[in-house]
Amino acid sequence: MTTDTTLSRPDLVDACVPLAAGQPTHVVRHQRTKVASATQASHDGLFSPAVAGIGVDERLAAALLACRLSQAPALAAHYRGALLDQGGDAAAWVAAIDAGQWQARLPPRLATILGFTAKLIERPIEGDRAAAQALLQAGLTVPACVALAQLIAFLSYQVRLVAGLQAMVAAEAGGAAPPAAPAQGQVPDQQGAGSLAPSPLRINGFTDESLPWAPWLDTVQLEDATPEQLAALDEMSPTARQQPYFLLLAHQPEILLHRSVAFNAIMFAPGGLPRAERELGATVESRLNGCVYCTAVHAQRFAQLAKRNDVIAQLFQDPATAGTSARERALVGFSSVLAQRPHQLAATDVQALAAVGLAPLEVLDLVHAVALFAWANRLMLNLGEPVLPWAAAAS
Repeated sequence: MTTDTTLSRPDLVDACVPLAAGQPTHVVRHQRTKVASATQASHDGLFSPAVAGIGVDERLAAALLACRLSQAPALAAHYRGALLDQGGDAAAWVAAIDAGQWQARLPPRLATILGFTAKLIERPIEGDRAAAQALLQAGLTVPACVALAQLIAFLSYQVRLVAGLQAMVAAEAGGAAPPAAPAQGQVPDQQGAGSLAPSPLRINGFTDESLPWAPWLDTVQLEDATPEQLAALDEMSPTARQQPYFLLLAHQPEILLHRSVAFNAIMFAPGGLPRAERELGATVESRLNGCVYCTAVHAQRFAQLAKRNDVIAQLFQDPATAGTSARERALVGFSSVLAQRPHQLAATDVQALAAVGLAPLEVLDLVHAVALFAWANRLMLNLGEPVLPWAAAAS
């Protein structure tokens, strides 16, 4: 099949919501310019013909299946059209995916790719070493495996971003007018002082203590790293060169670079939602996906910023009832729907946030944080595993 089709649009997310210039939600979205730009750049990089070892057509087939399983019709229509534009066997591939018969009707290599896709989209907690090894056995190189995992994880983010923006548009049409945001970095008073329980918390298999993470595939060795790989690592964080997770993702440096820009802009941009509440959204997504590693990291960060961990203990116990205030319960409830049922997110979910004081930019920041960890969790759960202290103690 050909692989020289231009896949990008001026802004795919805007097109799929859809958003028009000057529309209130469009204006709010593009206040986070770095996030919007990095999101589109991630899309373009993930479908670039320059990514070796896995065809553009195979990546588009994975994208179509991911968006169908996620019940994201606008995105599915985009990827279906882009796949059909590839020619060759694309029409047969689309027909098999649309009919839900891809396991029986498609070539073994593609069926393996799509099986990996389905698991990451629907049951990321079931990711294991065997699934990663199956990709190698199907003929993918380690860098191609990383590209595929990044693609599927990115699609999980993209689906939730579009769903969140669509709900904001629906609330906008309903005349929702949230109040102004609190001052930068200020946690609203109604959350109260809260409490800081002794750490580590260990509840239902989750913890807030620091955990190592071990990859299932070979990582980039620093002594052999290219300048592009080193630059992508350094964009992420000062410690990324020492972390196996980022050394594995560095097999695809351009994709890692754009992801790093998006990550830092989403979690650390000034103004908008207080940083502690972004960490809370990330923790909710991670807890619901069963990602023990990400849950631990962002539970810690919430406690550091908020100076309490009472809501974290509640999340570990039962996300359905977590929250120490009306605002927190609304944040957790919205994050839970976006995490588990993005296709069901509605104007009422946005209006519930407005009712407890969130302004549109704060809502967008929460959407970004939750969607980002749909991306991060799927990489953590399907490319390696945390080293759990209680498991080590028992062995």
